[in-house]
Amino acid sequence: MNRLLYLANDIHERNTNIPPHQHECYELVYYIRGMGPTVIAGRKYRFKEHTIALIAPRHIHSEIHELEGEVLFIGFNAPDVELKGLSGVYDDDVNHTILKHLWRIKEEFYIRPRNDSEPLNVLLNELLPPLQQIFGNRKTPHPSEDRVKYVLQYMDDHFKQKLTVELLADMSGYSYDRFRHLFKERYNIAPLQYILLKRLEYAKSLLTDTQMHISEIAADAGFANDAQFCSMFKREIGCTPRAYRKGTIS
Repeated sequence: MNRLLYLANDIHERNTNIPPHQHECYELVYYIRGMGPTVIAGRKYRFKEHTIALIAPRHIHSEIHELEGEVLFIGFNAPDVELKGLSGVYDDDVNHTILKHLWRIKEEFYIRPRNDSEPLNVLLNELLPPLQQIFGNRKTPHPSEDRVKYVLQYMDDHFKQKLTVELLADMSGYSYDRFRHLFKERYNIAPLQYILLKRLEYAKSLLTDTQMHISEIAADAGFANDAQFCSMFKREIGCTPRAYRKGTIS
């Protein structure tokens, strides 16, 4: 069932920077006024007055408001409609159809008791068909280079966190198999192997430059435990972490 999860109407001051973040649901951002750049799943866009951003679940996105602006945004689940591949920034139609729907949802949102969400979900279902029509008619393909490169940058910044190929593929907008193929084709290494080598390089720097215990290094570098760390380290580097530390210090 399609469900509205949250709604907000915010004013952003000039030069407000919304840092990269993601949601487990769809987010629709309507730029009532203002302008600036936004990045959605690795692709750069410009928003302006009466444009709409649709962000798919787990797609990293950010934005900068160059001028004072106003946004109205909602988060929702939509398992009953096909929105896959429509992430991006689009113009509302000349009648501002999407904004009118959002105003109706906002009015209902603020008068409705929290335990009575059904009227809001009905309004959400009325919003989705014109949304599909506007976005579907103006769909623009995303360059594969941008999306894969963006995921690579995310991996570089978050390699110490728990990352799965499923998550990375979702961020790129590709299927599991397609993402693995594109990543390996471009970088000559599988995604999980790339993350492993990033963690090991980081661990090597900690072994050389700090007195941290092996178990602390293992945890800090993103390994499940020190046994896994030592096993992977010896397999890829050719010696144990303790031997590596001893060899670099002596």
